[in-house]
Amino acid sequence: MTQARQPGAYMAEEIASQPDTWAQVAQMRDAHAQLPARGERVAVIGCGTSWFMAQSYAYLRESTGQGITDAFAASESFVDRGYDSVVALTRSGTTSEVLEIVERLRGKVKTVGVIGDPESPLPGMVDEAILLPFADEQSVVQTRFATTALALFRASLGEDLSRAIADAAKAVTEELPEELLTAEQVSFLGRGWTVGLAHEAALKMREAAQAWTESYPAMEYRHGPIAIAAPGRVTWRFGEAPEGLAEQVARTGAHFEASELDPLADLVRAQRVSLERALRLGLDPDQPRNLTRSVILEP
Repeated sequence: MTQARQPGAYMAEEIASQPDTWAQVAQMRDAHAQLPARGERVAVIGCGTSWFMAQSYAYLRESTGQGITDAFAASESFVDRGYDSVVALTRSGTTSEVLEIVERLRGKVKTVGVIGDPESPLPGMVDEAILLPFADEQSVVQTRFATTALALFRASLGEDLSRAIADAAKAVTEELPEELLTAEQVSFLGRGWTVGLAHEAALKMREAAQAWTESYPAMEYRHGPIAIAAPGRVTWRFGEAPEGLAEQVARTGAHFEASELDPLADLVRAQRVSLERALRLGLDPDQPRNLTRSVILEP
């Protein structure tokens, strides 16, 4: 007799596997070479979680002098701007908006797909397909594929991921502070490439635990959003915080969460918080309310 799957079991397994999948993409030299070369003008497109990872990749690529790089939600993209390459990031390879753009660019602009499901339509539509089936997921709530794709991007830009992988191993096992698990509200903040991580962390909490979360560039937080900081709430920053922000948050009575782990590993902690909060509420983040694995629009 087959044992029933426990709620969140897939998400838990996928979160825990991330140190291994990051290590795997760090060594995928051929895949690194398939991504746009230094000096190319690039657009990166995705939907939901993939859009947020695109934002992080775009900032890292451009800030390290490797070429102009723009990130777009696929549904709101401007890809007819003389780009040398368009990178399409999608776990399922079936997202309608992404497929529509890739089809429109066929034969006009080089397209590179970073895809979780090798059996999906997208590998046959792009000029270069980077397949990450070992990072694909069964949970609807996306964790492993997103971070593994960003780890791939970081490695392709010449970054040594040793510290990030070691920090991820800590992130999947360390005890989570109770104030993160019981907070009434959480605001996630980032700077530079970690703004995309902040947006993704907030999305995870909403998807998995139906929680009240918001996300902002850290410098923008003081331009209004800090008004919601209060006792019983959390302000969680990824990466470096603006000078004086921790003290300002402390004066509101809110908890200021500031890990010294690599920011991508800190995102793993946020994933775990999302999972635990969902389970405490009796929710199943593998099958969250109103969501499906891929958004496929009817023609």
